[in-house]
Order: sequence, then structure tokens, then C-alpha cells
Amino acid sequence: MCVMVVIPTYNEADNVADITAALFALRVPDLHVLIVDDDSPDGTGEIAESLRARYPGHMHVIHRHGQRGLGTAYITGFRYALDFGAEAIVQMDADFSHQPRYVPEMLAALREYDLVIGSRYVPGGRLDERWPWWRKFLSWWANSIYVRLFLDTHVRDVTAGFKAWRRTTLEGIDLDRVRSNGYVFQVEMTYITEKLGYRILEIPIYFRERSDGSSKMTTGVKLEAVWRVWQIRWRYRHLRREDRLISYRPWGKHIPPVE
Repeated sequence: MCVMVVIPTYNEADNVADITAALFALRVPDLHVLIVDDDSPDGTGEIAESLRARYPGHMHVIHRHGQRGLGTAYITGFRYALDFGAEAIVQMDADFSHQPRYVPEMLAALREYDLVIGSRYVPGGRLDERWPWWRKFLSWWANSIYVRLFLDTHVRDVTAGFKAWRRTTLEGIDLDRVRSNGYVFQVEMTYITEKLGYRILEIPIYFRERSDGSSKMTTGVKLEAVWRVWQIRWRYRHLRREDRLISYRPWGKHIPPVE
């Protein structure tokens, strides 16, 4: 069964080779890695291209010029993965805050669930101890209080960006519906999936501080996410299970075990 890991990048030259090597070291059968680079000035795209020779046939790179943003980068990557024939699609960051060691567990859970989320806020999930108390509080408040209660969602880590999808789930939610481009994209995707009645599992992860480079989560990005949550609730207020798009490609009956 084909598995594709989609990683959007912007100025991740210090991480892209290491995260790629860590993923292929998992020995997941038929694993592919897709880097979607937003014209990084630090050479991330060039490094990703050089990795094609190291992992022939399994390393993929998309270079985007002029159009930037997390949401559209993921949508571009998801469409590529679906066109390629991937049965399972994993999304994650390049900076090791999402640790590759969880990927096999997430893929195994896709046997029973339509979306698997690497969660900081289910029992067993943890945040990096180096985070200051105010950052931990804001993250907890955004997920456990503001977004979760306002959207009436059962998912505890609504802003999580570490996810594993069945292809039939991505097809069924209809990527043309999605409008968000910033970090609230994660909220919108999770909310649509839950409103459409897909089976969602959260597994606990340790979310560590990025290894190298700088965070793209600015104050402006956070403030934008706050008010866009209101838009998401209004936009999908009538969405029901019956609004799924029908996928005519059956989900594979099993995922091969990791060697």
C-alpha cells in the first residue's frame, strides 16, 4: 500500500535532509516523501532536489513560486498524493516537532479509523518542557477552551498539524471546500472531517521544540486564527454526513506491517 508523507517547507534547509532520512529509516513499505517548498530563499528546495538521487522513485518535490501559505501548500500536496495513488497520506512539519517515530503507529490505526491525529492533549500527550508557561497556557486554552467549545468538537487537539489520512477521507471531504490558508487550516480540516461523521482517533505524542530554524507562528498568525474560527463555524453550520463526496476507489483492506 502506497504511503505518502507530505511536508510543506519554507526556510527549512537545516531540517529537510534529516527529516527525510528519519522517515525512510522507519522502513515503512512503499513509503514516499513529498516536499512542497514555497520558494525558500535559504536553499531548502535545492536540498530537497538533491535528495531525489539518494531516494530514487520515492522522493518527490514541488516548487511553488508566487503563492505561499500552509493551507494551499498542503492542498497542493494532498492532490499530488491522491493523483499518485497513495492510499494513506501523512502530513507533518519538517522541524522534528512532529517526530517520525509515531508514523507507523498512526498508519496502523488507519486500519480502523479515517483520520488519526498526533495529539498533545489526550492522556499521555505532552508538550516540550522548554516551552514557557504562557505559551503552554495559550496553546491549551486555544484547543481545550476556545476552539473546542466554540465549534462543539470532540477532538481535543483541534490545531494539530500531525495527521494521517485515508485517501477516501480526503476525497470525501472535498478539498475544494477548504478556504483557510494559515494555521487555522488545521482547524478547518479537522472540523469538516468531524462534521461529515468520519471516525477520528487521537494518539498521544510528545510535541518537542523545533530542532533548527525559526517558528513561523507569529502573533499576527495567531490573531488571524482566532477570528477565522467564527467563519468556519458559520460556513459549515449545515454540513452533514450526507454531504460526503463518494469515493469509488475502495480503501485497502490492510496496511503491510513495518519490517
